[in-house]
Amino acid sequence: MRAFISLYLTNLFLVGGTGLLTTYLALYLTQHQISTFWVGLMTSAYYFGLLFGAKIGYYFIKSVGHIRTFSASTAVVIACVAMHGLTDNIYFWLVLRITVGIGMMCNYMVLESWLNEQAAPENRGRVFSMYMITSYLGMIGGQYALSQFPELGLAPLLLVCIAVSFGIVPIATTRRIHPKPLKPVTIGFFSYFKEVPQSLTAVLCAGIINGSFYGLAPVFAKESGFSTNDIALFMSLTIGAGLLAQWPMGILSDKFKRSVLIRINTVFIGAISLFMALNSSAHPMLLVATFTFGLFAFTLYPLSSALANSRITDEYRVGVSSALLMAFGIGAAIGLSVIAQLMEMVGHQALYGAISALTVFMFALLTGINSIQKREKPKESDYVVTPSDITASPLAASMDPRIEESTAQEQLLVSDDEEIKEDIKH
Repeated sequence: MRAFISLYLTNLFLVGGTGLLTTYLALYLTQHQISTFWVGLMTSAYYFGLLFGAKIGYYFIKSVGHIRTFSASTAVVIACVAMHGLTDNIYFWLVLRITVGIGMMCNYMVLESWLNEQAAPENRGRVFSMYMITSYLGMIGGQYALSQFPELGLAPLLLVCIAVSFGIVPIATTRRIHPKPLKPVTIGFFSYFKEVPQSLTAVLCAGIINGSFYGLAPVFAKESGFSTNDIALFMSLTIGAGLLAQWPMGILSDKFKRSVLIRINTVFIGAISLFMALNSSAHPMLLVATFTFGLFAFTLYPLSSALANSRITDEYRVGVSSALLMAFGIGAAIGLSVIAQLMEMVGHQALYGAISALTVFMFALLTGINSIQKREKPKESDYVVTPSDITASPLAASMDPRIEESTAQEQLLVSDDEEIKEDIKH
């Protein structure tokens, strides 16, 4: 675990800075009377950037290596964050958000491929658990840092630049052996729906739920009457719940069927979201509800990923991981735009109302897919005759009704005599 401390520190600063930026932009636009639709579109642009960044990241890591790719992409991210302070043109900000998404995807690919290559199989789970923990700690730290700047001026943007800049230092000065450059992987996204339909369906919905939370929950909280400090608490409680739930849910997923746990999570998310939609003015209860929401919403992705990886062989792991990330990004990008439009038309309660409605559809779809998979019969091609098949044994003769019993007995006796002679020779 200590061997990866530089990568963990890098991730902590990186996620802390970008998490702060996401919440800052949502609150800044809301404060300046920008419609909720644009707030959602702004966060959607980031997720579209993540999708575009996958191929770009592979190309650069293959060409110039991990650390150079990380340094270059982080420099681009810092420049884009600073440019938010030059103008508040909404269209320019959309371009900046897409560019930040591309840069961050390159960074995530550097960190995760580095961990994947150099983590030993016997401790890979613990290595990635710590990676997720630093991500959540970074997000929580970013939310609390924002609470110190209720006026939402340029200071939060400067803080983002500082945090992301510090993130370059640990990875640039690490003494760990550098990983080999990545090899591009051809991803047949839709073909994986055949292999792991439950996982990809759940991840697609998880993208809608989690992406909408990050992009629109600050707006929901503000419209519900929360102050800037209370909004930071609202966000931190939810993210902190996700952090606390990772380890217990991992233990449960090793003991119970993951497909069942995903559907249980879906039921809890739906019930809690409905409560929050109907009680948006009950502040103390909303804090309790959002904490419970985080326990189940932020464990959907790891549960789905574990389910997918339990259904495939080693040669498909890279492709499936890429498909899961793409499904999450697509869900987040499209879901954010649609739910933001609903909030614009109906009100801020539509955020959790839409999530609750989504979980009903999600539960029905997952249950249907699970039933279909249980009913599926193996194809004839699944049965392959091999030399070790019973047809290669003399015992097969005794089962053939066309052969006289005395003949079958003679064949078995001859086989036994031959085996005894072979044993004597050896």
